[in-house]
Amino acid sequence: MPEEADRVRFAAGPPTMADGPPLLASRLAPPAPPEPLLRRPRLVDRLERGAAGPVTLLLAPAGWGKTTVLSDWAQVQRAGPAPVWVTVAEGDSTDRLWAYLAAALRAAVAGDPGAGPPVPGDPPRPEQLEALAAALAARERPVLLVLDDLHRVTDPRALAGLEFLLRHADGRLRLVAGARREPPLALHRWRLAGELTVLGADELAFTADEVADLLVAYGVPVPAEAVPRLAERTAGWPAGLRLATLALGADPARAVERVAGDQPDVAAYLRDEVLAPLNPEARDVLRRGAVAVAVCADLAAAVTGRADAGRLLAEAARVGGFVQQDGGSPPWYRPHPLLADLLRDELARLPAGELVELHRRAAGWFAAHGRPAEALRHALAAGEWADATGLLVARWPELAPDEPARPGPPAPPEPPAEAVRRDPELALAASAERAYAGDPAAADALLRRAVAHAADLPAPRRDRFRRLATAVELSLARLGGDHAEVRRAAARLLATAPAPQDDTAGADTGPDVAGADMRSPVGVSGADPRAGGVDVDDVRAVAGAARGLVALAEGDLREAGGRFGAALVAARRAGRPRTELLCASRSALLEAARGALRTAEERAREALSMPPCQGWSSRLDCGYANLALALVAWHRDRPAEAAAHLALAGAAGAEPGGATLAALCRAGLLADGGEPAAALRTLAAARATAPGPELGAWLTAGEAQLRAAVGDPGGARALVDAAGDDPPDPALALVSARLWLRAGDARAAERALPDWTGPGAEGWPLPVRLGAGLLDAALAGAAGDGRRAGRLLEEALALAEPDGCRRVFTRAEPGVRDLLASHLDSGTAYWATVSDLARGVDASGVDGVPAGPARALDEPLTERELTILRYLQSILTNVEIAAELSLSVNTVKTHVRNVYRKLDATRRREAVRRARELRLI
Repeated sequence: MPEEADRVRFAAGPPTMADGPPLLASRLAPPAPPEPLLRRPRLVDRLERGAAGPVTLLLAPAGWGKTTVLSDWAQVQRAGPAPVWVTVAEGDSTDRLWAYLAAALRAAVAGDPGAGPPVPGDPPRPEQLEALAAALAARERPVLLVLDDLHRVTDPRALAGLEFLLRHADGRLRLVAGARREPPLALHRWRLAGELTVLGADELAFTADEVADLLVAYGVPVPAEAVPRLAERTAGWPAGLRLATLALGADPARAVERVAGDQPDVAAYLRDEVLAPLNPEARDVLRRGAVAVAVCADLAAAVTGRADAGRLLAEAARVGGFVQQDGGSPPWYRPHPLLADLLRDELARLPAGELVELHRRAAGWFAAHGRPAEALRHALAAGEWADATGLLVARWPELAPDEPARPGPPAPPEPPAEAVRRDPELALAASAERAYAGDPAAADALLRRAVAHAADLPAPRRDRFRRLATAVELSLARLGGDHAEVRRAAARLLATAPAPQDDTAGADTGPDVAGADMRSPVGVSGADPRAGGVDVDDVRAVAGAARGLVALAEGDLREAGGRFGAALVAARRAGRPRTELLCASRSALLEAARGALRTAEERAREALSMPPCQGWSSRLDCGYANLALALVAWHRDRPAEAAAHLALAGAAGAEPGGATLAALCRAGLLADGGEPAAALRTLAAARATAPGPELGAWLTAGEAQLRAAVGDPGGARALVDAAGDDPPDPALALVSARLWLRAGDARAAERALPDWTGPGAEGWPLPVRLGAGLLDAALAGAAGDGRRAGRLLEEALALAEPDGCRRVFTRAEPGVRDLLASHLDSGTAYWATVSDLARGVDASGVDGVPAGPARALDEPLTERELTILRYLQSILTNVEIAAELSLSVNTVKTHVRNVYRKLDATRRREAVRRARELRLI
């Protein structure tokens, strides 16, 4: 324990500076942890891994728990001596700081045999530093040095000696430090070398689970459903959570909703610890920029009138924790939720005319940069009624809610009654803004106000009003999750289209349109004579996108794909980037699910490059695009790339259709990574909530396949039999055939195998069709029909090659590797692909079970010899191999002789066979 260590360390009295005051024991030991202490193993483990390198930093502003985490880590039981601790004090001179460093280093080596490293008491001279570095480098175990509050060091010279030791002690001195900003060390050296570990506010923030544990530790009975809201409001800020728990009182469930940054205790902390250290110009930019939820440099400059607004925002974000940057180009910035509350409170105290001008400027910027929803909110807040109505009329397709509601600024004031009487579309604009913001009650009330004043509009205006009001109704139906009403509202919207439907919108015509309950808000039929083709495309795009979302949520992938495809074409023709992004991102995911990997990748990357996908806007749409890329990488057997995109998918994995596909990808990655139990849990949980029979069948097939791979064939068979489809889904039929083959019944496997070459198979997902083809080829090979096996394998390769689908080969049933290897000898149009796949089977194993290591040669092959060996599989002569590799023929012959000798072979075919046995090719 630290108290005992202190007693031993200072048994002979506290150390002193030469000719100076004694050193404080409290600065040379971790402080006592707060009570109650919530241990956070993920951060302790992260620090432990970071401390294997030379420098680990905890960088975050005040109140993010840096000292608590460092203290908890420093007191963990570990092999070897515990870390030594130094707390930096404000105003520490070079002499004073070095005195503490010297005391800590002496304590670290106190138990060393012999004299130990020579640690001078005063700031060391160069030769003393060299001697100390050499002595540290000779140690068997490294010294772990913790420096807390390192930001208090402002003079780089004060750390010059420490930096020298870190660079020259051969990794035997390791620094773990907490600071509010980057210390005056040459961090770029370690950053470039990949040896710098940084834990920022994002990692120090409490997760929702940790917030729940903290509330239990504090004895605050917050209902489970309110915990995520508290975590969201505080963004996991430890000090904010503590202040919030003190303010929750007797009714914590209701008090969570009142946690805000303008509460006295929270506001005082934020003013003193966050805003006060900033220069006045930066504080002013943050306050005026708070008129918007998030700002980029250009928007901040437009709102504040400061050309240097971008630089000031970057400086505020550099401190970290309370001004977050999204990492885009250009970057967008937003304040911590509680800081945003405080900034908006200060903003509201500006003179009314000045606040209106800020909203007016923001409305103009957003309108000019393709963000009509934000422009509409600011126009309403500024009282610019004509601009608000104009935005609705011109940009209504882009005002449909496309994200789950999230905390934002307060609602703009409702338009006055006289303005609504003059122009009912103004109330429609306010209703559309509230629907976009996720406030259906307010949106519905405003819609009713608009309808009440629409009867006296002239006929052309009534037709336009009808279309716009129906679009708002559609938005409200989407917000309410009422799928039937979404379909009815979409039908009513299509009925307002001013021209007959053509084949491109065939998915949006049919009985539900012709026989729909045409509940027009004003009960007026007919088309707007001023509407042109663009309006037709707008109607088709919005209605098709809404129906596509319903189909995807219900698991009807085929209908969803058709709806999104037609809506995407219409949105592009109409020039509606937000609707285009929505359709492109979902369409990319559906293409990936079907195995059209090349199309999916192109569409997903196109979606991510669209302007609406920049900053914090359209997180859900961008999440779908990343989920599509995760599936593409997974099917191409690139697990690291798939995992990276899956981590970026975010909210896309929370909606029913996206959640199922995300679960399939996540479970596959877990199984491939040697965690089959976690993969099975993921699949079972997703199967319980999967929408639609097709997605349910995919999950069942994946779970059955994995159960068989881990030795539970009975459980696998029970899953497949319980599905009970007649005829079965092709994915389930394929798994059933595989299970029969595993059981040793090839005839039953042949009977169960779905017909992957028939015309109906063209609509199957490509991985399922390829899997059936490979199993068909494997059955033919096992039956001794090598010619048929080769032909079937070549057909499967022809299907897989355009999209680069690999995983179905590398994770196929046993025997496929031998089939691939023999296919190289028999001749193939896909020689390079087959060679690569044969090696991939060795590396990946089968069904998520990694392959065992290849036997080692007495004398390993060099890289060049391995390259030559791969060419020996082909029909190329030595002369042709030499030409391919730009080598002389004699050099190639020398390498071939070496390959023969090392493989104990006398001829080409024998060397290739031996290499395959050893899994070298």
